[in-house]
Amino acid sequence: MAPVAPRSGDAIFANVERVNAELFTLTYGAIVRQLLTDLEEVEEVNKQLDQMGYNIGIRLIDEFLAKSNVSRCIDFKETAEVIAKVGLKMFLGVTATVGNWDAEGTTCSLILEDNPLVDFVELPDTCQGLYYCNILSGVIRGALEMVSMKTDVTWVRDMLRGDDAFELQLKLLKQVPEEYPYKDDE
Repeated sequence: MAPVAPRSGDAIFANVERVNAELFTLTYGAIVRQLLTDLEEVEEVNKQLDQMGYNIGIRLIDEFLAKSNVSRCIDFKETAEVIAKVGLKMFLGVTATVGNWDAEGTTCSLILEDNPLVDFVELPDTCQGLYYCNILSGVIRGALEMVSMKTDVTWVRDMLRGDDAFELQLKLLKQVPEEYPYKDDE
């Protein structure tokens, strides 16, 4: 039997159960608003959004691997392309462009062509330090950690803060060797 070919982001997105986009966007906005009320400090909200995303990412990777039929990526460059073209499309319905690679191939940028989380959003002056979509950086960081890649994921540009695009920087800190819970020779 021939190996199953990986599915494209569009093919997966067409077959994934979805929720109403406005409901999703407004629910996320309500979560951010509640965090701002509860935590009061914008930097604490940024940390909490990242942690929430991380917790989502470590679980979301299982669904991604099960539904996408993506095989193990060869290197960080291929991993970034899969995130940009398949992962973001599968879960958010958007794609990103991968660019700004460093010489070592360990740091790149994902430039989102669209960001459904920011529909209907304007940040007030009191929230100028807020990375509203920081949950996405946590999701990517958590998912990559589950496939043995320790990363740092940060926002470089954010249209809600006056920039011309949404840009996430992914930096591979280390490739973690896989550990097996048992030994074959025992």
